[in-house]
Amino acid sequence: MAGLHHHAYVWLGSADVLVKPGDAHRRPNHPEFRSAQVMPLECADWLLKPASRIETTFDEPKEGADWYAGQLAQYAGLFVGSYAGDVPYEETVRALSAGEDRVGGWWVSGGRFLSLNLIACSPHRVRLDYACPVVHVRGGSA
Repeated sequence: MAGLHHHAYVWLGSADVLVKPGDAHRRPNHPEFRSAQVMPLECADWLLKPASRIETTFDEPKEGADWYAGQLAQYAGLFVGSYAGDVPYEETVRALSAGEDRVGGWWVSGGRFLSLNLIACSPHRVRLDYACPVVHVRGGSA
């Protein structure tokens, strides 16, 4: 796997699944972790999920920022209360350029939670031991 890139992940689900009693199923050492459809507790742990969970992959920070902004726009109709989804585009580009993750989570209508994630890979700056979940062709998507 050559070069830093970001994998995109989305989870939209019921609060009951998110907190089904406790959060053990959201930790990598739990037997259900890889098959659990819920988001992991630690953002970098998305890289330990099956590659099929990756929505797409971005080599360029601006492309990742475009995706993130597009996802916020797509789900905007679901947000309830004060919308906390106004994430500055240039800050997202800066974070991705620095090899950081861009993650956000919001409660939305119907007692659900939305999690949007761009997770740095090859390497992840905090979890250097995490291997990339896919063989990625530069300039392509997962």
